This record gives sequence, structure tokens and C-alpha cells, in this order.
Amino acid sequence: MRADYETLTKTIAALTSGETDEVALMATLACELHHADDRFDWTGFYRVTEPELMKIGPYQGGHGCLVIPFSRGVCGAAARTQQTQLVADVEAFPGHIACSTSTRSEIVLPVFNKAGDVIGVLDIDSNQPDAFDQQDADQLAAILAATFGHL
Repeated sequence: MRADYETLTKTIAALTSGETDEVALMATLACELHHADDRFDWTGFYRVTEPELMKIGPYQGGHGCLVIPFSRGVCGAAARTQQTQLVADVEAFPGHIACSTSTRSEIVLPVFNKAGDVIGVLDIDSNQPDAFDQQDADQLAAILAATFGHL
């Protein structure tokens, strides 16, 4: 099953309407996204907790890394560059952090608040190679903007 982004967007909007707590929003999105698509093997957030450093936030799936600096890995690259990272093969990504040996591909999107500050990243791993495309990136970015853009 692949995500029906139109329905998913409406469901997430209804579930998060009026909520301003970042962790509550992240927990809700992680759950809804994770169960919406068979490609999503690990779905979660890393939160910016101090300059140039993220710690694990709400997630679904196996264990994740506890701490990720902006200088390392796919998540760090997304936070550092403030750009979505679409990685077809994690083994080919320089400095990839292997939190799980089953991960083959990954998409990581920066999460911005209303002021345009990066407050974290959304990390989705797949045990399938080349699992994500630009449509995933665009749809997920729109969901993040609608959910966190008012904070």
C-alpha cells in the first residue's frame, strides 16, 4: 500500500487542528505517516535540542539513534542544508549513520516553524532500495508546512 496523500493530509489536519505542542504534533504525524505506507519501515522525528544537535523525538518502528549532530548523516545534512534529502541507496551516502542494518533508502525533510527556524527533521527509512521520489518529498513537505508552519 502506498500513501494516499490527499486523504492523509486531511486526516492529519483534522487530528492536529489547534494543537501547538511540537512533540504532540510530531507523535501524531509519526503514527499516521508510518501506518499509511508499506514502504515506511521507520518513521520519526529528530528534534533540534541545542545548536547543531538533534535528539530523537517521537517515532514508529525499531530503535533509532539517540543523538545526531548536524555534521553527520542524512538527518544532519537535511538540518544543516535545510533541504530535503532523497537517498536511493544509503550505502552510497557519505557519512550515513546506520541506526538500522535493514535500511536501504531514506527521505529526510527539514521541519520549520513559522519563523523559518529548523526545529527538527522528519526521517523516513525504507528496507526497499530507491523507495522514495519527488512526489513523496513534495507531499510530505506540504504536510509538514501545514502542521508546523503556524507554530
